[in-house]
Amino acid sequence: MKRSARRTLAGVGALVVGLALTSCTDSSQDKENKAKQANYDRLVARQPAGRMAYSPTREAINQWVRTWGKRGKLSYVYIQNARGEYGYFVMKGLPVPRCKMLTPTEKVESSDNGVAVLAQPGMDGTYSSGSTCNAYYGFDATTGAYMEFTVGTNQSFFLFDKPMTMPEYAGARQLGPTSVKDAGKRP
Repeated sequence: MKRSARRTLAGVGALVVGLALTSCTDSSQDKENKAKQANYDRLVARQPAGRMAYSPTREAINQWVRTWGKRGKLSYVYIQNARGEYGYFVMKGLPVPRCKMLTPTEKVESSDNGVAVLAQPGMDGTYSSGSTCNAYYGFDATTGAYMEFTVGTNQSFFLFDKPMTMPEYAGARQLGPTSVKDAGKRP
């Protein structure tokens, strides 16, 4: 056998021995991960997930689709401020969080050096941090006027598909161009 072939075989042999030795010496994290997985497997074997004959969650999602999956459906957005006072908007369709996009917000690129997640520009040609999920927007039910509101920091909103008659909502102040009465007159 030629000297270069012997060197190659010796190098491959050393690599195999090295890999075998490293696989025998797990790190403490590897050991803990294996213990966690073994415990999970044991628990699943002893207590497998139950099976349902019926899913109330799926029913609720399908009811949501039937409720909001119609063009022209109005939403009644009641907003409560820090003082406990209520106001309302009547909007076409659902309010939308500003962080929702129609185009991908990230692009994944792979190379020999690893994977990188790159931000993509939004529809307006600018980049966003995606931190506007507490801001919602929509359009007035009769005028089509753009409306935006934020939630959090002592302000909450409650969404309904019909005007609410409970006392706290019945006295709500109109915040947008359309009143509950105007929405009822819509064709």
